[in-house]
Amino acid sequence: MPKGGGVPVPGETEPVQGCHHSVVFSDDRQWAEHLAAVVRGGLEKGEQVQYFADTTAPERVLRALTDAGIDAAGAVSRGQLSVSVAAQTYLAGSRFDPDAMIGLWFDVAEAARASGYPGLRAIGEMSWGARDVTGADRLLEYELRMHHEVFARLPLKAWCFYDRRLLTDAYVGMLAGAHLTHEGEPYAEPALRVAPLADRPGLALSGSAGYDTRDAVASAAAAVSGSKVQPMELDLAGLRHLDSASLAVLAEAAAVRPGGTRLRMRQAPPAVRRLLRLFPELDSMVEVVDR
Repeated sequence: MPKGGGVPVPGETEPVQGCHHSVVFSDDRQWAEHLAAVVRGGLEKGEQVQYFADTTAPERVLRALTDAGIDAAGAVSRGQLSVSVAAQTYLAGSRFDPDAMIGLWFDVAEAARASGYPGLRAIGEMSWGARDVTGADRLLEYELRMHHEVFARLPLKAWCFYDRRLLTDAYVGMLAGAHLTHEGEPYAEPALRVAPLADRPGLALSGSAGYDTRDAVASAAAAVSGSKVQPMELDLAGLRHLDSASLAVLAEAAAVRPGGTRLRMRQAPPAVRRLLRLFPELDSMVEVVDR
């Protein structure tokens, strides 16, 4: 159980699906504009704002805010704004650990509340995920779990910054597609898009799930098995194809979830129903529902 789990949910000033944003850009001007808009909005609302840099020097972040007419130095001095380096914060350990990071958000949100702030907004540069960082392969799992395990429970908003100059189009599409709100440049739709459901615990899968998308399927399965939220369902209305290996991976993830509840598959296409008839042993793990 994450530490600080008793932090109250904020008032309904913004729907949960508006709390987790992907921001895609390809030049310094766009970066600075998005940066200034997010920080200015947080400061004006009295929120605490934290920027987690990866390739950008903290002093450059502060300079860009000052150039945009924001009193960054004043915000830093009063504790409302902080700029830190990811390698010294959530990447300071030996690996990236989604469970530890989710717990950390509860601690950080509690600290902001204890300091008198009504909410916290965070900006993170995501370029580190494409490097040889131990645990970076769990980043999609983490993004998928954040919606229901963190944003639905905490007064927290987050903007994930994706710099096209440092990341492949496929990587940007996979990670940005896991957010329900997008800003900046459009991104290429991944072959298999996995995103959290906006209104209930679970995931929406769209596109094709097979050998070429096995990494995304594995991340979806890890999100299913790792989430503490009950019950969990998959919306398959947008799924064109799901092979037997992918179905088995998802079903096995459901089998290890606590509580023994079956994984609900909603709007399953005919091919999935045929696979379930061919493999009746999966019936104890998966439940198909039509509504």
